[in-house]
Amino acid sequence: MIQLLPFLLFAFVASITPGPTNLLAMSSSARFGLRATLPIVFCGCLASAGVVLAVGLGIGKILFSMPIVAQLLGWIGALWLSYLGWQITQAPSTIDATTKGERPLSGWATALMQLINPKPWTVALAVVSVFVTSTGAPAWLLALLFLLIAVPCMLLWAWLGLKAGRWLQTGIKLQRFNQVMGLLLAISGWLSLLS
Repeated sequence: MIQLLPFLLFAFVASITPGPTNLLAMSSSARFGLRATLPIVFCGCLASAGVVLAVGLGIGKILFSMPIVAQLLGWIGALWLSYLGWQITQAPSTIDATTKGERPLSGWATALMQLINPKPWTVALAVVSVFVTSTGAPAWLLALLFLLIAVPCMLLWAWLGLKAGRWLQTGIKLQRFNQVMGLLLAISGWLSLLS
């Protein structure tokens, strides 16, 4: 277990730092509440752990041996995050948006976002190249541990959004929050192309 401590620290830092899915969970929780945001949290974390497992099983090596495919995924991810960011910036400036038929992003859409987002793939490549070798742990174990760390980290972001939602009771405050979160989400996608 001591050999896994560096990996656990890495997984915590990778999961807790701001990223598209964390920002999405925060924004969704502020607008729709924690319960409605749980599919975003769980499906996003499952998809990230699935990427770690897939890379550990060799898919990452195949994928990144074709730079055009990796680059295409990056562009698709950046465009998708820009679209989601635009949707957030244009969201109604009322906390109770559910009465207007609006719903948060589905769990499936969040999982897809993780699959085309370069950040989880980069994290997974680091996990496999560094920690599978140094710890001797199988990829499935690292994917499971990553999942167990990622879920509470993203729940923390959702909780922060819930708390922010309580302060955003006026339309202008919520509108500004949505604009900032949407812009950050879009920027995070384009910044991932630079890394």
